[in-house]
Amino acid sequence: MADSSNLKSDAIMEQMKQHLATDAGKQVTEKIGLVYQFHIAPKKLGFDEVVYTVDLKKGEVTKGPYEGGKPDASFSFKDEDFVKVALGKMNPQIAFIRGAMKIKGSLSAAQKFTPDIFPKPSKL
Repeated sequence: MADSSNLKSDAIMEQMKQHLATDAGKQVTEKIGLVYQFHIAPKKLGFDEVVYTVDLKKGEVTKGPYEGGKPDASFSFKDEDFVKVALGKMNPQIAFIRGAMKIKGSLSAAQKFTPDIFPKPSKL
C-alpha cells in the first residue's frame, strides 16, 4: 500500500488547494477551465500511485480520481519529478521528453498545465 504521508507532493497539493481559494487562484480557474488528474508515485511510475484531481473548472483539489467523467488530461510523475516541475525547477516539456512525466488525454489541455498554475512556494 502507498504510504502517502511521506510524499512531498502532498504539501504542494495542499498549497494549491489554498491558492485556488484566493483571487489569483480564481483567475487561474477562469483562464484554464480544465480538469487534470495526477498520478504521483513515490519511487517508480505505475506503482503505489496516489491520485489527485485538480479541477480548474470548479477551483478544487481533491485526493482520488475525478468523479465527473474523464479528466481533460492525466499526468503520471514520480514524487520528486512532480516537485521539480511544480517549483519551476524542471520544464514540463523537458520532463515529458525525458520520460519523467507521462500524459494521457488531450495534449492541448496538457500544454495549458504550466508551472504558473502553481502557487509560488513559501517554503517546503
